[in-house]
Amino acid sequence: MALALRADGFTAPIHLVGGAVRDHLLQLPPQNDFDLVVEVDAAALAQRVFDLGLADHPPAIYPRFGTAMVSVDGLKIEFVTARKESYDADSRKPHVEPASFLEDALRRDFTVNALAMDLDSGEVIDLLGTGLEDLKAGILRTPLDPRVTFQDDPLRMLRAVRFRWRLGFAYAPGLAEAIRESSHRLSVISQERITEEFTKILLGRNPHRALEELRTLGLLNGWADELLAMVGVEQGKWHHLDVWGHTLEVVNHASGGSLILMLAALLHDIAKPRTRSIDEAGQTRFFSHENIGAEMAHEMCVRWRFSQETARDVALLVKNHMRLCSAPELSDSAARRIIRDLGPLLETWLDLIDCDAKGLKAGVRTLDIEKVRAQLREVEQATPAKMLESPLTGRQIMSILGVESGEIVGQAKAFLTEQVLIGELIPGDEAKATDVLKEWARNRENS
Repeated sequence: MALALRADGFTAPIHLVGGAVRDHLLQLPPQNDFDLVVEVDAAALAQRVFDLGLADHPPAIYPRFGTAMVSVDGLKIEFVTARKESYDADSRKPHVEPASFLEDALRRDFTVNALAMDLDSGEVIDLLGTGLEDLKAGILRTPLDPRVTFQDDPLRMLRAVRFRWRLGFAYAPGLAEAIRESSHRLSVISQERITEEFTKILLGRNPHRALEELRTLGLLNGWADELLAMVGVEQGKWHHLDVWGHTLEVVNHASGGSLILMLAALLHDIAKPRTRSIDEAGQTRFFSHENIGAEMAHEMCVRWRFSQETARDVALLVKNHMRLCSAPELSDSAARRIIRDLGPLLETWLDLIDCDAKGLKAGVRTLDIEKVRAQLREVEQATPAKMLESPLTGRQIMSILGVESGEIVGQAKAFLTEQVLIGELIPGDEAKATDVLKEWARNRENS
């Protein structure tokens, strides 16, 4: 791309900046996200790239921030006009104005993310004079006083935690203290931006350690208070940790899993603080915490701006995470119910239960998850989830019973579905289902 631009007469310097340079120097796998900084109009340059036939689509332009986004051979490239930013005390959006490469480097979050690479020569440029040294030492340091950096964009405090645990770096002296002092500023950041960063933390390395650090630095306050309520809630004989400690263990075991699994691991016991009680024998109980927790998990995921589908799936996993506790030995009918209820989330549900069991006190686990997994697979092969329903449709039921739509049709369909689940009806056997339905109707009339 640089060669094509030079051939077209573009002469201004182009710098690759940010995480792409950092990860290249750390020999980490490249990401599909590149930032190019120029001291000219970024939008005009992005349009020029498209006009030269190099971009996959016309640029998406964001004039307020002096940026433009294109895709080149499937790679996301953001062109940025070198800029400096300032924020009002209660503002979520910065005031932006053009600046030099050095001023642009000073407004970045950390010195290791302010390194640049000349796109023509490949030379690494350390405009701040400390980025390469900090990268080699594994230090996260802000270009300016950290209180100024975090005042300018409080989301950088979450990024500090993410980079620390993703890269295995240490905070520069005073940086953690600055985060604690500035943590209240996170309240001016939109939930969408917080959730985007939080998602990267959950899906990154060492999410359990990052979560604990978010807590101790005050970065969960206000938007994730339900998590804080788990701290210090004791659990009884099956556990060696409080609810928060156990949750971090489960998150650790789930590390590397999908977003749905990570959220379910984080929220599976979210209702325990609300449902904790002590019975007459002195045992700690959390009656119905899975049901109340499902409601809470759904509300929290929606509030955090995850999709309705994500909220629904996480709530379903939370609601069912205790399902094997009372019956680790499954009958085929119980297996069919699980397959029907969990659907495409079946494997994720099994992973969650396994991670939860691994977080118990040593020596108390009795669940053989692989045995359960094998049994479910065997039953599912015989009767796939899509077949675990009434062999007759609502219209067929109305025709057979000679009734209009109404409550009786729903009851009849539920009865036939139940017969499939317990193995009395073969999925799809409409003839026998008709006979069973007629007998059910006669018994109902005679009762």
